[in-house]
Amino acid sequence: MDKKSLSETDIISKYIMPAVQNAGWDLMTQIRQEVKLRDGKVIVRGQLGVRKTVKSADIVLYHQPNIPLAVIEAKANKHEVGKGIQQGLDYARLLEVPFVFSSNGDGFIFHDKTNTDQLETQIQLSDFPSPEQLWQKYCKFRGFTAAQLPLITQNYHDDGSGKTPRYYQLQAINKTIEAVSKDKNRILLVMATGTGKTYTAFQIIWRLWKARQKKRILFLADRNILVDQTRINDFQPFGQAMTKVTGRTVDPAFEIHLALYQALTGPEENQKAYKQVDKDFFDLIIIDECHRGSAAEDSAWREILEYFSSATQIGLTATPKETEEVSNIDYFGEPVFTYTLKQGIEDGFLAPYKVVRVDIDIDLQG
Repeated sequence: MDKKSLSETDIISKYIMPAVQNAGWDLMTQIRQEVKLRDGKVIVRGQLGVRKTVKSADIVLYHQPNIPLAVIEAKANKHEVGKGIQQGLDYARLLEVPFVFSSNGDGFIFHDKTNTDQLETQIQLSDFPSPEQLWQKYCKFRGFTAAQLPLITQNYHDDGSGKTPRYYQLQAINKTIEAVSKDKNRILLVMATGTGKTYTAFQIIWRLWKARQKKRILFLADRNILVDQTRINDFQPFGQAMTKVTGRTVDPAFEIHLALYQALTGPEENQKAYKQVDKDFFDLIIIDECHRGSAAEDSAWREILEYFSSATQIGLTATPKETEEVSNIDYFGEPVFTYTLKQGIEDGFLAPYKVVRVDIDIDLQG
């Protein structure tokens, strides 16, 4: 068999995959092929919209589902062994993983960001590192302690449909969990409108709740439709453990509480329903659209957060407010993760837009 005549797909199936599996990587839970990280930017041409073609990562290796560790890029044997490194580095940047492998079937170029003395080495097919070797290097690189690992490795919710978080949602979820594991109690996530903040919040809550790190959770919003949509859609897996606060009554029998600010407080003392429970009742509060009422220091809504000050509080927003009077960052600190409108458009998860200026007659005529 002439190795140089083999396609990239043949190189993967005949050489790369056997080497990876022989090193101990599990095909079902730790190896994914053709991993599409972007949708492809929408290009508008007149009245038509077309998507740019985007490439998929050939192979992504995971410690466990949704905790990526490494990217492998394959090339046909007619190319040099390191031909795929740059492409692999692009995918590794999106996934924020420190390990990249490139192979043409003869061996691997191993790009290892954890090894500052020798960033790239060439290894034989038979020397591919085991899952445990890469995980240990990864944990050391990220500075994880033994006490953090049970929470960091807590499973995501899997509904059986095959749905997985997008790459930036993975980053947002994992970075938030990591921050909580370091006992950070004020956390800010900035994600553009339409990029799945509520789904991201659900996975954060699910992992903390299942790990029993956070046992009573409050999800706060300022519009009824946000609470209802959240309860019916993304938060549905919480089932009977979840309730919506109504009638200004906080029922301690439930673990997951969804509430409007307006349902928990008001100008009169008898409207301050949040005082029905102790200050340490909630140990996690998620604040949706936190740039609104809760951002202002003198807001009536801020009093809820201050009452439950011992709870871990995670603010979600697309547009953090930073003025002389109002500041999300003053309260929550710098964002642990940011995904902008521009990034969403470039990745193809959001549609591009153009501004159309319309002058109203009244404005023009005075």
